[in-house]
Amino acid sequence: MDLKNKKWSDEQFFKVREEVLKQWPTGKDVDLQEAVDFLKTVPEEKNFAIKLKKAKEANVTMAQPRAGVALISEHIELLNFLDKEGGADFLPSTIDSYTRQNRYDECQVGIDESVKAGRSLLNGFPGVNHGVKGCREVYEAVNLPLQIRHGTPDARLLAEIMTAGGYTSNEGGGISYNVPYAKSVTIEKTIRDWQYCDRLVGFYEEQGVTLNREPFGPLTGTLVPPSTSNAVGIIEALLAAEQGVKNITVGYGQCGNLVQDVAAVRSLEEQTEEYLAKYGYKDMVITTVFHQWMGGFPEDESKAFGVISLGSIAAGLAGATKVIVKTPHEAIGIPTKEANASGIKATKMALNLLAGQRMPNSQALENEKAVIKAETKCILDKVFELGQGDLAIGTVKAFEQGVIDIPFGPSKYNLGRMMPARDNNGAVRYLLTGNIPFTKELIDFNKDQLEQRGKFEGREVGFDMTVDDIFAVGKGKLIGRPEGM
Repeated sequence: MDLKNKKWSDEQFFKVREEVLKQWPTGKDVDLQEAVDFLKTVPEEKNFAIKLKKAKEANVTMAQPRAGVALISEHIELLNFLDKEGGADFLPSTIDSYTRQNRYDECQVGIDESVKAGRSLLNGFPGVNHGVKGCREVYEAVNLPLQIRHGTPDARLLAEIMTAGGYTSNEGGGISYNVPYAKSVTIEKTIRDWQYCDRLVGFYEEQGVTLNREPFGPLTGTLVPPSTSNAVGIIEALLAAEQGVKNITVGYGQCGNLVQDVAAVRSLEEQTEEYLAKYGYKDMVITTVFHQWMGGFPEDESKAFGVISLGSIAAGLAGATKVIVKTPHEAIGIPTKEANASGIKATKMALNLLAGQRMPNSQALENEKAVIKAETKCILDKVFELGQGDLAIGTVKAFEQGVIDIPFGPSKYNLGRMMPARDNNGAVRYLLTGNIPFTKELIDFNKDQLEQRGKFEGREVGFDMTVDDIFAVGKGKLIGRPEGM
């Protein structure tokens, strides 16, 4: 295996870059030196990395929506609406599905058809097809920092074009934008392709341009135990740091139990900083992002606002640097700009009311943090052991052996032997650990927590709990209790 967790040389990077820029005609318009000069003119208030650092220093939780449509003028209108009407602190360009799969020719058809129809026929912003010029047009027309949000296993050309276009943050990673999104892409390929994306950011850093990178925390967004997502986040942060990334936002997707959610975010930040320091990465800025509920939503808008508000409260009490906002149309499909703004306003209201408040330390919180950190350490220790100290090699082997196992991941490179379920308080536990290398004490703890629920509900602990939990929030509850309870 020629994959290694080693910083790419300039020679290696620029050789691969020649091929990357040939993937679509707009690639030829990326001039790195011109892009460096341009990005140096970005004011601090429009630089994602700098604004996040200031938010962390001020102990403030900021709000960011998801949003993206096919045509530049409509996309600008949408983003400015979310800024001025919604009160967003950061702006996204959520990328369409064709671009995510590098199908730029079909994407162009979608753009052309959208022009004819007078409305977006794509489910996002086609950054590659619009090129540097189109992305600059968006950048010039808004007043907030911009981030590329997508779900792309091979995001190399997308990162090149949109970063040169003024986007100062890129979300994703070799695990988090593969296993939850793709079926047949090897872990080895996506780690290598995301090393390229990270080396690109490292190159800009070397030229004096600070950019943010954000691993995608929620993974499949369905009952992901915190130690699984935290381990992936820490791995992707370490892989990025090796390529020269300095400003990293590690993420977590809301599970729903308030104590567990707060413990997870705090454990993630603390352990990420510990591991980066342990492996010699200095001058790092680590921030956190909390994703509001990523599972099924109630169709009723009022109930949906309840889910959004709980997520906002959890993010605020945890002290997350940023929260990714959901909308009251989540159960229906792509939201209107008005619904999107409503989600931001509800979130901001909750955050404003919580300003300065954090969940105080308690025995329950400390216990939950201890469990999450111990489970995360078991996974990471084994990954490093499998790679004989090389994190990239270890990660590939960890997926082969099920040491890292993401629930409900469509990837055929994910073993799929781990199964989660909620305990009697709604915290997400491991129903089946599969090949995850937990200690007997941790396995017994998870088993005991689930048995307490089984006893309360008068049923056997099993997969039925998992199924019931998947649909519970959409039906108005956190825990999937049996009918009549």
